[in-house]
Amino acid sequence: MRIIAKRTLRNFWRRYPKAKGPLEAWHQEVAHADWVSPSAVKGHFRSASVLQGNRVVFNVAGNQYRLVVKINYPYRVVYIRFIGTHAEYDAINVTTI
Repeated sequence: MRIIAKRTLRNFWRRYPKAKGPLEAWHQEVAHADWVSPSAVKGHFRSASVLQGNRVVFNVAGNQYRLVVKINYPYRVVYIRFIGTHAEYDAINVTTI
């Protein structure tokens, strides 16, 4: 999968250094994945929440942070839409971000 944009993750782990290792691991796993459907994502990350609009929410670093992506399955592209703490996540509308 092609991930757009890693810069968002780097900016986040500069604010939250403990997130760096788990986010790099997530990035590495997703970069080597080949997801054709939401069920393929769930097969790889059982704790991921698949939402409407091809959005997926991942729990990162033992559920300390939330990562929201939008996936274009035909083109195998993952767009990072949001990364934040639970409090920051609770303040967004995940279906429109």
